[in-house]
Amino acid sequence: MISVEEALARLLALGTPLPHETIPLRHAAGRFMATPATALRDQPPFPASAMDGYAIAGDATPGAPFTVVGEAGAGHAFAGTIGAGQALRIFTGAPIPAGASRVVIQEDVTRDGDRITLRENVDMSTHIRPQGQDFAAGSTLSPRRLGAHDLALLAAMNVPLVTVSRRPVVAIIPTGDELVMPGEDPAPDQIIASNSFAIAALAEAVGAEVRMLPIARDTVPALTTVLGLATEADVLVTIGGASVGDHDLVARVAGDLGFAPAFWKIAMRPGKPLMAGRFGNGLMLGLPGNPVSAIVCAHLFLLPLLRALQGGDANLPTRRAALAQAVDANGPRAHYMRATVSGDPAVIAPFDRQDSSLLSILTQANALLIRPIGDGARKAGETVDYLPLTA
Repeated sequence: MISVEEALARLLALGTPLPHETIPLRHAAGRFMATPATALRDQPPFPASAMDGYAIAGDATPGAPFTVVGEAGAGHAFAGTIGAGQALRIFTGAPIPAGASRVVIQEDVTRDGDRITLRENVDMSTHIRPQGQDFAAGSTLSPRRLGAHDLALLAAMNVPLVTVSRRPVVAIIPTGDELVMPGEDPAPDQIIASNSFAIAALAEAVGAEVRMLPIARDTVPALTTVLGLATEADVLVTIGGASVGDHDLVARVAGDLGFAPAFWKIAMRPGKPLMAGRFGNGLMLGLPGNPVSAIVCAHLFLLPLLRALQGGDANLPTRRAALAQAVDANGPRAHYMRATVSGDPAVIAPFDRQDSSLLSILTQANALLIRPIGDGARKAGETVDYLPLTA
């Protein structure tokens, strides 16, 4: 058995970054931007009013009178120049007219017809947003996974198209005679195939295009047929059949189809019978069949791989928290315990029940408490590492 760290390093070494494509900004949410984007204009592109009020030239002297000579609004600039003793009615976002040096907010003005008078307690701030205050033309946005706020920034930069990494195609194959799909009528000795739905959701959340293939039964012909449907995928994920039982045929059948293993068995729990290697035009990740084992392994291995294929950060986003309770010494395998993290500073509490079949516990967890190999007993209050669960 190899460590989680070594297994992840071997897995990432198998992957090659995916090619790039250029897409409209409207369809870029969640995609990994592959090259920097450059602003094509300043933002704001002109000195702009930060408030509703009156643009004037010179100082804001309490009691000073001004004659209103026009009006400017967002998208409607004033073409003239503001001179001494003149004022322009102006609204938030409108361009500051030539000659004006400040905006007096409307609450600090008394108006009578086309005449205004500044009140005694007039605010001395200029209330002008300088040209390029947010960003200047030529500024860049570095490669990243694009969220909603990034899309707003790119739009303001006048960038209509972005270069992104192609979405990795992930094929998911649940295996086993004991499985039926949700909504079917299971026999007394069958269970519902649940893992593939979680794996698909996790993969799609980091930008993958997922294809859920049929359940592969525990026969060589059935596995051969279904595995053959996935040879063009960037990542094939099998669930179950990766152990050493008489009916665990995945490695054998995949090998007949060209699977070249990179590792098998990890010193971790849950998830020891994990395997990975090259398959077809991409990679294969063989997850354990137990629900929690499969999903934990997806967090530890599949998600970093998918991020790396798209040019993202493959590092596990581990954090630190104080133990809410004492925990016993750990054994020869790293243990990823389902837990809850709360509070500020963060406190982590592992669940008492850690069986790898308990989906109800996983649903309540928002973190995996990481117990390294051979880690000694820990007291309440000690600081430990954990991995946030995002789904």
